[in-house]
Amino acid sequence: SRKIKSSITGTRAPPRHRHRTRQQNPGPMATAGEDSAAELLLRAAALVPLERYALAALLLASAFLYRFLELHVLGDLLRGLRGGRVALTYHPDSQVYHRVAAKCRSLHGRYLATPWLASPHLQTLFLGIWGRPPSVTYRRQLYTVRDGGTIALDWLLASDSEAADGSSCDGTISSDDSTPIVVVVPGLTSDSTAAYVKHLVFSMASNGWNVVVGNHRGLGGISITSDCFYNGGWTEDIREVVNYLHQKYPEAPLFTVGTSLGANILVDLVIYSFTSINILKPILILYFFKLHIQVKYLGEEGGSTPVAGAASICSPWDLLVTSRFISRKLVQRCYDKALAIGLKGYAKLHQPVLSRLANWEAITSSRSTREFDHHATCVVAKYETVDTFYRKCSCANYIGNVSVPLLCISALDDPLCTREAIPWDECRQVTSLTQAHYLKHF
Repeated sequence: SRKIKSSITGTRAPPRHRHRTRQQNPGPMATAGEDSAAELLLRAAALVPLERYALAALLLASAFLYRFLELHVLGDLLRGLRGGRVALTYHPDSQVYHRVAAKCRSLHGRYLATPWLASPHLQTLFLGIWGRPPSVTYRRQLYTVRDGGTIALDWLLASDSEAADGSSCDGTISSDDSTPIVVVVPGLTSDSTAAYVKHLVFSMASNGWNVVVGNHRGLGGISITSDCFYNGGWTEDIREVVNYLHQKYPEAPLFTVGTSLGANILVDLVIYSFTSINILKPILILYFFKLHIQVKYLGEEGGSTPVAGAASICSPWDLLVTSRFISRKLVQRCYDKALAIGLKGYAKLHQPVLSRLANWEAITSSRSTREFDHHATCVVAKYETVDTFYRKCSCANYIGNVSVPLLCISALDDPLCTREAIPWDECRQVTSLTQAHYLKHF
């Protein structure tokens, strides 16, 4: 038994000693193992062809751009390139729906974007980059408003379009002329030279309408001649122009086309007693692209406006909601910076006046529309805060008072005028209003 014990002890002792040695020196073996794993990973990565890495980077970049540009071409393909339906929101007794919208085929069909422009941002940039505006020669008329400000009215008559074909034209309108007159209100910092304005003016004149572009004060090459500047809620100029044209050409039906910020101003002005309108008179169409001046105008005037009907295209509706929307995402902030650059360019044109009324250094350092409105608009127009300015000038506050036939068209994926600002309930309650919205930007 002693021999057995000693043999057992002899056989067990070395393993215990070796085990203690491993426990006391774990570092070198573990480190060697880790280094080997890292080296293996690097060697394995080096075996992958560079073309595979380039392909992966391309896929990641494509996915980022698809989301960043809000492309919807894949969704269009999955829907069989059938597009999305145009949805209409209106009161059952809406006059503009039964007399106008119900008869417009485009408002009862589907909208499908051009596949290579299947993005609201690409569509927004397309006209400015690749658009070739027609050649337009305006006849300028300077109109002085009551506060001493000067507005440039640029005319293109239907007879001008006919003269381009070889007929004679004297360039005047008689007071008893019954040819419809279209008043075009450009967008933010735009004037009659903008490409989209020229397209619109030329198209309307070619169809037998007399067209006049009511440039905002301080634009169109005209200096500021008073201490008043236009802004998103300034309806005085369009009010005076519409009344002036109605008095000078009483037999001519007035039609107004507003672009960009013009849509907000005009609707505020034209809140009008529909019972005083001769419904056989041609409907006044007010097209406003991303501007709510039109709606604000309609709401302020009531029964004193000569407007017979209106249409608002892509109005921002609520300036406060829109302001927060364009500062939310990176792509919207790019638009915001671009708009701020345009506003500062407008301010630079009239530096002598603005530098006297506001802090010029603060204006030139503005990096967003909100900062510009804080340093310039609120100071000149005497608003307490930027939010106060946005709330008071939003046309959504006036939509309930509109009594003329009003057709509002919005793109649900508009890159600037978010769907969040559309007053859906008011659109269902106002009998004179119809809201049409496309599923894709147009």
